[in-house]
Amino acid sequence: MPATIKLHQLRAFVDIVRQGSIRAASRAANLSQPALTKSIQELESILGARLLVRRRQGVELTEMGEAFFQRASLILQELRVAQEDIQQRLGLRGGAVSIGIGGSIARTVMPQVITQFHRQFPDVKVRIVEGQLVSMLPELRQGALDFTINSYDQSYLDNELNYEKLMEREYCVVVRKGHPLEHAASLAELQHGDWTMPTPKGSHYRLLHERFSGMGMAPSIKVTCETFMACTSLVAQSDFISVLSRDVMADPVLGNQLVALNIKEKIPPAVFYLIQRKDTTLTPMGAHLARLFRLYCRGVKFPPSERQVLAADE
Repeated sequence: MPATIKLHQLRAFVDIVRQGSIRAASRAANLSQPALTKSIQELESILGARLLVRRRQGVELTEMGEAFFQRASLILQELRVAQEDIQQRLGLRGGAVSIGIGGSIARTVMPQVITQFHRQFPDVKVRIVEGQLVSMLPELRQGALDFTINSYDQSYLDNELNYEKLMEREYCVVVRKGHPLEHAASLAELQHGDWTMPTPKGSHYRLLHERFSGMGMAPSIKVTCETFMACTSLVAQSDFISVLSRDVMADPVLGNQLVALNIKEKIPPAVFYLIQRKDTTLTPMGAHLARLFRLYCRGVKFPPSERQVLAADE
C-alpha cells in the first residue's frame, strides 16, 4: 500500500514556498529547519518527484513542484474554510476572511463595509489585499483569497471564476487644482500632456486605452502606476493627468486637491464584480462580508443594526 501524504508535510511545503526559503519558513512556523527538511524529503519520496531545488538565495520550484503547489495550497485553504465553517455554524464567531479589492473600492466602499462587519463580528480577522484583478488571480485560484471586488477585462475571462455584477462607477479625467489644463474641454486639448495611469493589465484601464485609441486620441502614458493610490497621489501633487473614479472627488484627504474636467467625450464607466472561484463555498463569515458589499453597492447606508442588514438582504 503506498504511503499517505500527511498534513504537516503539505504545510511544510507550502510554507517554504511562500516564505521563499527553509530558514524563513522555520522562523515563521516556529519549527526547526531539520524538521522542515525532513518533511519535504518524505513528501518527495511519497510523490516520487523532486519538488524544490535549494539555491543560495532560497528555494526554487521544479516544474512538478509548481503544479503540486497549486493543489497543495488549495487543499490547505479548503481545510481551513471547512473547519471555520463548522465552528461558525456552532456559534463561534472567530475565524478569518481574506479579500481583494480594487484601488478605487479601497478609497470609497471598503471603509464603510469593513467597519460595519467589524462592528458585528469583532473577533473575525480580516485580511485585505489591494490591487487589480490580474495581480490577485494566483491567490484566488489557490484559495488564499475568498473573493475580490474588482473590475475585469472580459478578454481575460477566467473560466475558473464566477463574476457577479455589483455596480457601475463613473470615471472622469482628473488633474490637480490649479493645473494649467484644468479648463480643457476635450481630450484633444489634453492629448500631449503628461499622463499617468494604473497598470492596464486585464482591467478597466485597458478598456479606456482601447476607447481612446478608437477615437484617435490615445494619450502617451509616461508613468504607469501599479497601485491606485500611487497614481492618485502623483496627480494630486504634479501636472500629470489621469482617469480616476469620480468617487475619489469625495475623498476627505485627496478630493479637495483634485478637479474632474468637464470634457465633451464620454468616459466609459467601470463595472465592478464580486469575483470568486466557482468550486468553493464561503464560510458563514465570508458570505456575510460578501453580503454587506452587495448591500452597500445597492445603496444601503450603514450603520444599520445587524437585524436590519439581514432583513434587507432577504
